[in-house]
Amino acid sequence: MPYRVLNLEEVSDYLHLSLAEVEQLARNQEIPCEKRGKRLVFRKIEVEAWASQRILGLEGRQLKEYEQKSAKAAEEFATSGAFMPELICPDFINPALPAKTKASVLREMTELATSTGRVSGESELLEDLLAREALCSTGVPGGLALMHARVADSGLFTSPFIALGRTVQQIPFGAPDGRPTDLFFLVGCPSDRLHLQTLARLCLMAQTTDLLMDLRQRAHAEGMWQAILSAEEAALEKRAKSR
Repeated sequence: MPYRVLNLEEVSDYLHLSLAEVEQLARNQEIPCEKRGKRLVFRKIEVEAWASQRILGLEGRQLKEYEQKSAKAAEEFATSGAFMPELICPDFINPALPAKTKASVLREMTELATSTGRVSGESELLEDLLAREALCSTGVPGGLALMHARVADSGLFTSPFIALGRTVQQIPFGAPDGRPTDLFFLVGCPSDRLHLQTLARLCLMAQTTDLLMDLRQRAHAEGMWQAILSAEEAALEKRAKSR
């Protein structure tokens, strides 16, 4: 139900923030909301887009704390905490995308995602990805992009997955560091909580392990898949040691 309206308590629970933190964000006009009488209300579609972009911008301790708080969202997939094996396999990876522009990357990644059998409509997904990128680029520093739909529970996905494409050449994708991008994840989750958790987990893996370097060095999809699984294990080990 992407057009649902949420109250303060629901947003607090969804974002893993205290009521006071959400109220402060609202007072500072840092989170989209509106007043109805004395109540603050939040449109789910706007909150989810805001939350996704916030996660992509988190670094260091803030990212680690958020990823830990949101980890319970993945319990339905793996009680050990690792859930990448449930979301991605070598068939979901293309190590040689021929795309040379942002538009062609979006088209080719949509085709790759559709080939997983977990997308309900190819043209609808492409349209949604284009709309998401129009809001703000999903590119992050390090030559990485974490593409995703504007709203997780929009009916676009029949089950959760991650697709990964590596372009033959780096292309401009609007990353905040101004550098080109060559690694493109596409996250598809019908659950909004798992959607946010997956974005946080991928960001944590990219920032705290050698994942990006390994993905560029592996020649084939199988090796890139193994690099993802190893990076998740390494990230979880580091997280456990830092408690």
